[in-house]
Amino acid sequence: MEKVKPKKIDTRKILLVEDEVGVASFIKKGLSEAGFEVSIALDGTTGVQMATTGTFDLIILDIMLPGINGLEVCRAIRKHNKQVAILFLTALGTAENVVAGLETEADDYLVKPFKFIELVARVKNLMRRAETTVVSSEQTEQLYRLADLTLNDYTKIVKRGDKVISLTSTEYRLLLLFMKNPRRVLSRMDILEQVWSVDFDLGTNVVDVYVNYLRKKIDREQPKKLVHTVIGMGYVLKEADADTK
Repeated sequence: MEKVKPKKIDTRKILLVEDEVGVASFIKKGLSEAGFEVSIALDGTTGVQMATTGTFDLIILDIMLPGINGLEVCRAIRKHNKQVAILFLTALGTAENVVAGLETEADDYLVKPFKFIELVARVKNLMRRAETTVVSSEQTEQLYRLADLTLNDYTKIVKRGDKVISLTSTEYRLLLLFMKNPRRVLSRMDILEQVWSVDFDLGTNVVDVYVNYLRKKIDREQPKKLVHTVIGMGYVLKEADADTK
């Protein structure tokens, strides 16, 4: 009787860019035990090469790297791939460092020293986010529209008028939240919970940074502004009126 081979499990692939060999080995061992396939780059230059020539579901980056620092690595990756999830894992933990990291279009930021259980939770959360951006043949078209701004959640295409707008995965999730809640004022905590899946204040202006990104891409050179600040309350997506900024 022919022996049936077990079905191969599709393992999620992670690229870890970390120059400290001991730290890299520790993280790889833990993530491998959690079911992930981990590749390591020990410097920024190798990290960029591996990230842009290989296929990964998630990239974990240190900032202080030899060759090219992690911020430049992230920028280089984003020029090549807007969708891959990127997590900074670094000892640089000031609010300014966090914002600088997220301004390179990373999706998350975790400070060393860290609890490994939190790293695994962040990784799994980013993986889940990535899955929601994958277009399935079983999906039905979901089209959101406000004024001349449209978002097709099936094709993931965003347009302002006839112009296609390119967004990162985090910018896309933020805009989708606004499009699902037109004319509703969303607090910073509302946005953190829905976009970053955290129910606590990160202690940074990450929300303000990403709202500003959206403004630049959606409202720049447009006579009618759609993203507005409601002072002391949060942000709202709506057509302008006399009371909004």
